[in-house]
Amino acid sequence: MPEAQHSTQTAALLKLIPTLQRRTHALASTNYQRELLASLPQPRFAERLAAAGLPALRAGQVEVLQLNVGKRCNQTCRHCHVDAGPERREVMGDEVFEACLDLLQRSRIPTVDITGGAPELHPRFRELVVRARALGRKVMDRCNLTITQLPNYADLPEFLAAHQVEVVASLPFYAAQATDAQRGEGVFAQSIAALRRFNEVGYGIEGSGLVLNLVTNPSGAFLPGNQTSLEREWKAQLRRRYGVEFNQLYALTNMPISRFLEFLLASGNLDGYLERLVNAFNPATVDGLMCRYTLSVGWDGRLYDCDFNQMLDLALPQTIAEVEVEHLDQRLIQVDQHCFGCTAGTGSSCGGATT
Repeated sequence: MPEAQHSTQTAALLKLIPTLQRRTHALASTNYQRELLASLPQPRFAERLAAAGLPALRAGQVEVLQLNVGKRCNQTCRHCHVDAGPERREVMGDEVFEACLDLLQRSRIPTVDITGGAPELHPRFRELVVRARALGRKVMDRCNLTITQLPNYADLPEFLAAHQVEVVASLPFYAAQATDAQRGEGVFAQSIAALRRFNEVGYGIEGSGLVLNLVTNPSGAFLPGNQTSLEREWKAQLRRRYGVEFNQLYALTNMPISRFLEFLLASGNLDGYLERLVNAFNPATVDGLMCRYTLSVGWDGRLYDCDFNQMLDLALPQTIAEVEVEHLDQRLIQVDQHCFGCTAGTGSSCGGATT
């Protein structure tokens, strides 16, 4: 789709806020974000690990290749750790695209996790799905739901179903006010319409084999509730109110970076929120951290221990074009203050709670 047409359709559907980059905000700098978090009085994450009698974090075998194919998105959510939006121009080029598929072919990594931005906006998104599935890999699409309401993407549920792609869909809450406050006016209604369409093609329906998982995160400076209890509540509420079915609910902690960091600063909650994360540090979450089994690939081909490290430019020395995946086993994982977000309470990862 031409960029001008995409921007026009997006503006017509949703009322958007500008990205940090568009506003030339100080927090658009990853160095500034890291320095700001480091300036707070809380203990360092590495020190907290050691105090709990835990060794420095090391990776195991790579089980998930997570591809961030770009920062373009049809939404600009207030909590977004990517600072994604319609005006972002970062997109994975052909050379990196092919290198990712080459790594898949040369390795035994079982799962491809496609994210963004809105990953479906990448011009070769469908090709990526088809070729990864042809290699026998499980494919996951991190979908914001409203993308399916754009005319050129209305058939996404059918396409994803045809290739048995697992859909991981963002929905802050099962009511309009909280969802629209976080993701933009009109998002909730479009999200429900999208979920109903996914249900119509079989997603989230028992026995279909088509997995539809939802992701929620708190709207304020607090930790998510118990994931198991929330899942029961969400299933009952979405079924009763809207006739919507899904498989699992992932309750994620907001990372104190990017646009959520901006909210924490503006609301005077930054120090208190990080203190809350530090006090909720749970050693039992460490074994299940996503950095232990995930390799994150940026749109430009740089490699990271996880998606959050990617958004803070904490890169590995190798790129996707030169890496041998077996050499990444037991690598020392780069940690910083944002890592407290993944180890607080029952833990937080791209797959929800870790304990």
